[in-house]
Amino acid sequence: MTQEEFKKCFDDWFDELRNYITYRCYDSELATDLVQEAYVRIWEKNTDYMGSRTRALLYKISKELWISQYRKLNSEKKYMLSLSYKNDHNETENQVYYEELKEKYEKALINLPEKRRVVFLMSRMEELTYSEIAERLSISVKAVEKRMKLALQELRNIIGHEAR
Repeated sequence: MTQEEFKKCFDDWFDELRNYITYRCYDSELATDLVQEAYVRIWEKNTDYMGSRTRALLYKISKELWISQYRKLNSEKKYMLSLSYKNDHNETENQVYYEELKEKYEKALINLPEKRRVVFLMSRMEELTYSEIAERLSISVKAVEKRMKLALQELRNIIGHEAR
């Protein structure tokens, strides 16, 4: 896509896409960010300009970005609720056990090889799919699967042995 085509594409559809995403998320600032990210992805992938097909692709990318954002926000809310529930209802013994387990988990995570740790954290903390991780790290999905499998095995072994 040439710079002129990109500019035309941006000028023609940006407001339309932002309105579409705003309608879905009720937050115009978030919608603006998501639509801008969609345009960045189109530009970075050097997609050919194909008129209405490009427009449809932008809609699809924007929608997927919103869904991903929505899931992250939902999981954050659930996590915060679970933390408040745990803090309100934990007994001293359970709190001590939780702190010990948390400490073991953090130590185990630090001791993981960097490549495995990165894949594990992208999957668990950022909630990215294996294909999204593969794309970000420029590796194959199989490599992501293998790193994740090894990371989980190692974490289980370290935490399991220390828990005994």
